[in-house]
Amino acid sequence: MKIRDYRSYFLDELTSLYDVHEAESFFYLILENTTKLKRIDLALLPNSEFSDTQLLAWNLILKQLLLEIPIQYLLGTTSFYGLEFEVNENVLIPRPETEELVEWVLSCTSHLNTFLDIGTGSGCIAISIAKNRADSIVTAIDVSKGALEVAQKNAVLNDVSVQFIQKNILETSDLENQLDCIISNPPYVRTLEKAEIKKNVLDHEPHLALFVDDKDPLLFYRKIARLALKNLNPNGYLFFEINQYLGKEMNDLLVEMGFENVTLKKDIYNNDRMIRATKK
Repeated sequence: MKIRDYRSYFLDELTSLYDVHEAESFFYLILENTTKLKRIDLALLPNSEFSDTQLLAWNLILKQLLLEIPIQYLLGTTSFYGLEFEVNENVLIPRPETEELVEWVLSCTSHLNTFLDIGTGSGCIAISIAKNRADSIVTAIDVSKGALEVAQKNAVLNDVSVQFIQKNILETSDLENQLDCIISNPPYVRTLEKAEIKKNVLDHEPHLALFVDDKDPLLFYRKIARLALKNLNPNGYLFFEINQYLGKEMNDLLVEMGFENVTLKKDIYNNDRMIRATKK
């Protein structure tokens, strides 16, 4: 079957769930991942065909996409901050907003040496920092053994050194080492916001890394901030990715706890998404 003919079939099937631009992006992402062919190659070679084996593989992927399984899980990989990361059901799929957080961290910390990423998941934050701060010491914590296994693979994949530690941050009284910078993208989606979450996220990404109790949505932030007061060096930085609806509450929390230079930052979608503070 000609690839261009299968493309038409693929798009027709998926546009019942996804808009045509997203469906088309899926097609070319899978095409490059499975055959190394890019959009331009298909344009230059319009009569290219799929073998029967390739058709079977594509039909299986299409069937799973129709079940709204994230394409990144189906391919087992995704890009983040110019790097490749393996992903599976044990970790959240890295988001563009988190790339913005990494960019902000790197732009502010060229003079710093020791970094800790709390709730590392796939390791995307810690590994991106280690890749761009070759002389720094980067440590990462997660409660999930499965997530840490993925993160360790990603550190090898991207040729960086990161120390990974399995630890429940809510049960941690001391981080043991003094640090220049702590970064965290902890669970922050309230149960009341589930209606806003797309089915492919809600049904397939790990709830442990997503949701927090409605009664105390700042639970992780408060705990990490307390640890930061104890374990950050003077003038050390604390960075968080945050719930877009709780920017004021996060600002007030950090100010009340005694942090200085508290700065709230919007993401590319104009949502309150990141906050930075320094320890006295």
